[in-house]
Amino acid sequence: MKRSALLLTLICGLTSALFSVAVKSANLSKTNLDYVDPFIGTGGDGHLFPGAVVPFGMVQLSPDTDNPMRGESPQPEIYKRCAGYHYDDNTITGFSHTHFSGTGHSDLGDLLMIPITGEVKTSAGTKQDPDLGYRSRFSHNKESASPGYYQVELLDYNINAELTSSPRVGMHRYDFKGQKEGHVLLDLTAAIYNFKNKVLWSDIRQIDATTLVAYRATNGWAENRSMYFAISFSKPIQRLDFINEDNMRYRCMGCLGTSKHSTIENKAVKKASGKALKVVASFNELDKEPLLVKVALSAVSRKNALENLTTEIPHWDFDKVRSDAETQWLSYLNKVNVEGTNAQKRQFYTAFYHALQAPSLYQDVNGQYLGVDGEIHDGKHFKHYTLFSLWDTYRALHPLLTYVDPERVSDMIQSMLVHYQQSYEKMLPVWSFHGHETWTMIGYHAVSVIADAYLKGIRNYDVDLAVEAILKTSNNPVYDAIPEYLTYGYVPRDVLPESVSMTLEYAYDDFAIARMFESMGKQKEAATYYARAFNYRNVYDEETGYMRGRDSKGVWEPDFNPMEAKYMGSYTEGNAKQYSFYVPHDVAGLIDLMGGDTQFEARLDALFDTHLSAEMIKEHEDIAGLIGNYAHGNEPSHHIAYLYNYAGKPWRTQERIRQIMNTLSSDKPDGLAGNDDVGQMSAWYIFSALGFYPVAPGDLSYAIGAPQIDRAELKLPNGKTFKMIAQGLNEENKYIQQVSLNGKPLTRSYITHNDIMAGGTLHFVMGNEANKTWGSETKNRPVSLSEYKK
Repeated sequence: MKRSALLLTLICGLTSALFSVAVKSANLSKTNLDYVDPFIGTGGDGHLFPGAVVPFGMVQLSPDTDNPMRGESPQPEIYKRCAGYHYDDNTITGFSHTHFSGTGHSDLGDLLMIPITGEVKTSAGTKQDPDLGYRSRFSHNKESASPGYYQVELLDYNINAELTSSPRVGMHRYDFKGQKEGHVLLDLTAAIYNFKNKVLWSDIRQIDATTLVAYRATNGWAENRSMYFAISFSKPIQRLDFINEDNMRYRCMGCLGTSKHSTIENKAVKKASGKALKVVASFNELDKEPLLVKVALSAVSRKNALENLTTEIPHWDFDKVRSDAETQWLSYLNKVNVEGTNAQKRQFYTAFYHALQAPSLYQDVNGQYLGVDGEIHDGKHFKHYTLFSLWDTYRALHPLLTYVDPERVSDMIQSMLVHYQQSYEKMLPVWSFHGHETWTMIGYHAVSVIADAYLKGIRNYDVDLAVEAILKTSNNPVYDAIPEYLTYGYVPRDVLPESVSMTLEYAYDDFAIARMFESMGKQKEAATYYARAFNYRNVYDEETGYMRGRDSKGVWEPDFNPMEAKYMGSYTEGNAKQYSFYVPHDVAGLIDLMGGDTQFEARLDALFDTHLSAEMIKEHEDIAGLIGNYAHGNEPSHHIAYLYNYAGKPWRTQERIRQIMNTLSSDKPDGLAGNDDVGQMSAWYIFSALGFYPVAPGDLSYAIGAPQIDRAELKLPNGKTFKMIAQGLNEENKYIQQVSLNGKPLTRSYITHNDIMAGGTLHFVMGNEANKTWGSETKNRPVSLSEYKK
């Protein structure tokens, strides 16, 4: 028995050792690409899509699990499907080529197509009864995704569909699994968040045996938005049916079914136009090899779409396109190498992946792009980008991009500047996409992005034009009560709703402008904007201790409830408890207003610890990811956990960061606390995992939080490497014991942009008890405006 036990022990030990070696070997063979899971954030209210896209690509080729029609679906159902796909669904309507990444609003979904077999159905059907239409059931067990690639089996048709992409072209591969005949249905009526008469006009025509060109104009979030398509098949089209459901505009020459459908066969007419077009391309000999499809986009013309197609993917090698996409992703993902648990690395690299999808390219290979003036422009001297969700992304995404790709940041700023030149209002973008300004959200946060980049030395754009655009934008008489803001020092609530939020965010933007102008030697202009940056004080009500709306006569808002977030109230997607902490550029000044360090800490604790009832936020679905009144799912709260540093209590920030990380994020499909907002949520995660965060972009400092991964190496654009080491980090050891920068003790609770760009090592020693002296002295706290500008 003893010998047997000894032998068993030896065998078990050897097996364990071999298993350990195998695991280590497997981990060594993994690349950063392998830790990206595009399904993270596709459940819950993450509003992310799992499909194929390259970094900052014009094409986002992804499955749509539902295209709800306004009036047919309740608002929460539409809201969940802002990206077209939701992980809870089990049917797919097809694959469309444009999608928003993590927004709180829906549009796009351009040119939906789906491979089908058997009876042709030209309506999508419903989730409840998929058999009514062309949609197909699917299972997550037969679905996969990785950067630049998506795959799913369409169970109703026994077809395996694969997607990949280049910047301007999406590529499909459909395996019909031995079935000889099949079809590809193109639905030009389909859109994400559809509603009656969304399609203003569309047309499509065949130009040779394998190629179609198409056009569609839609009225959605963006009005009269145009997109052109070039569609190429790897096999000759055997039959082409144009179905027009727009009041029988065409005579029926061979109908597919009901009298509502007008079909024009390939042999008679090779084009069709109308407001409700669908096309069925039929093929044979599909049992011999998969059918491949390439779809190129252009906002300019059909000719440009064709040129994009033949230039970017002139071949039919699907695997090469996929490999090229992976190479592009690895070139970015390898800029940061991190060590941590498998779950931590999955969250980190997926967040990095999502942070690199927008702003997205909006320009053809010949340099042309559609401007916000509706005209075609030549942008050969720079790359033109679209999708500026600036109320969200100025906070952390754009600061992150300054380290990841400063050259692209310059092009993004140049894109903002031509937007300014082309806009009739002479404004920098607010929330713009696809050549249209939506005027969604508040502030003039493009100035923050420009100022932060300029102060970091990123200046490969017309700087004089940037100054002009900043001055015109921040003093624009036609935008969101700026004249009243300049007259009263605040936005009166009887002039516009969301007046408190506007005032506070204008004041921050003015600070960023002042910083930029001061660095340029424009002292007079800087002084003006520094004075404006103190306007936050004009909406602070000493009696209640909150930022509170007041009218043009100075009268405070009656019936004031700091917990309530009302639509058309004084705050933007938030309440007074949250927005009273929005003074990121002068936290020390805010602390003085609130009565000092102790009172400020108590106010922060009350924010996190006071329950916020659903009744108080019922009008705002964006307020999500709650810890008390702290709403991590919405941007106005993103900097708040770091504010304990400014009161000399950085150990409290360390507690809150861990609390947020542990309770509001995971590596599961519902792992985001709210919609990603074009990468802002992901950028928050990246900075916070590294241990620091840009509370006020433009001041060039980063408040230290607490690292959440063991180690990281950031490869900087200047060729240097900035390392972060968290010694002793584990579930219990969440507190910073001491910090050193390049081997020297760091007593301040912040680092600077210059610290990062100089390279070197930020070394944390972690422990299970709070060090209540580190970073507590006033001289070691992050710097605030009122401390150097009285």
